[in-house]
Order: sequence, then C-alpha cells, then structure tokens
Amino acid sequence: MKTILTAAVASFLMLGAAHAEPLLGTWQTAKDDNGNFGHIEVAPCGDALCGTLIKSFDSAGAVIPSDHTGSNIISATKPRGDGEYRGKVFSPDRGKTYNSKLQLTGDTLSVSGCVFGICRDGGTWTKLN
Repeated sequence: MKTILTAAVASFLMLGAAHAEPLLGTWQTAKDDNGNFGHIEVAPCGDALCGTLIKSFDSAGAVIPSDHTGSNIISATKPRGDGEYRGKVFSPDRGKTYNSKLQLTGDTLSVSGCVFGICRDGGTWTKLN
C-alpha cells in the first residue's frame, strides 16, 4: 500500500511540473522612453497572474530607485492558449495602464497594449529565471 501511495504522490508531482506556468519567474523589460528598464517578478495572484517591479535600472544598467518598486506592472493576466496572455500592463514612464496582449515565445515575451484607442508596443521582455 505504501508503494502505491508513493507512486501516486510522485505522479501527481510530475504532472504539476509538466503543467507549470511558463510566465512565472523574473523578466527583464524592454527599455522605456527614458532608456530605463526593470525586473518584473511574475507570480499567481488569485485566479490570474501579476508581475511586480522588483528592481529598476538606468540606460547604463546601474540600479536606480523607483517610486514603482513593489507595484504591479502586470495585473489581471490570464493565458488564452498558444502562448498568448491577456490582462493589464502599467507603464511607469507614461503613468498609464494598458489593456495588454502578451505573447510568449520560449524565453521572450512580446508586450503590447491599448488605452482609449491608443496602442503601444511595449517591446520584447527577456526571461531571467
């Protein structure tokens, strides 16, 4: 009986790993209008995914302070299939939250969004871990 229970638990754990959410982890954003970029930690939040700004950098790569550290940059984001996600992305350099489309391809994430009919390309983010 112990062997059956152990095998069942092992199967359950492997199934969870096989279905791990690929958007989870730390992402480096594209440079903004000022040349700055950030590291975003994506994690579950309720039934969606959120991404918190954990560190900001200037155009030379030096760490800089940001009033937005600890803020959700990605919110209410859910997978749609085939690597596509829909939700919200906040752009600190513009001070706007966009209805977003995120397209995951391997370790890169293409980010775009619209607010009041004005659309913006958020560039390509790179997965760090």
